[in-house]
Amino acid sequence: MTAQTTDGDAVLALNQAFYRAFASLDFAAMDALWARHLPVACLHPGWTLLMGRETVMDSWRALLAGPQPPSIHPRNEQVVMLGDTALVLCEEVMPGTVCAASNLFAREEGGWRLVHHQAGPLAPAAERGPTPARRLH
Repeated sequence: MTAQTTDGDAVLALNQAFYRAFASLDFAAMDALWARHLPVACLHPGWTLLMGRETVMDSWRALLAGPQPPSIHPRNEQVVMLGDTALVLCEEVMPGTVCAASNLFAREEGGWRLVHHQAGPLAPAAERGPTPARRLH
């Protein structure tokens, strides 16, 4: 097993831990996943950009304070290793909607930590159709 495979497996396990913490309303577990010293950011669906660990963790504290766990699970997870950073792209399946999500992890103090989460709703499959080749920028 190569270091990249081992790192990819570790990042994927952390990504799954992120969704377990979310689904079980476990703030302590969520807090443990996020970087302590690196810059962090988050874009929850429909929210504005959140920057800084305190602001991001306040948002998770509020989201996880709900009365019952959300039904959410990742699917189609893909890990892209980029040296000391790793990007996990996936879909978040929830009742009535599916979001596209990206979770960025970086090495901090010898371990992998979450530094960015972004999620937003996907268009219904019937509306999406094949993506045409086009220039975005």
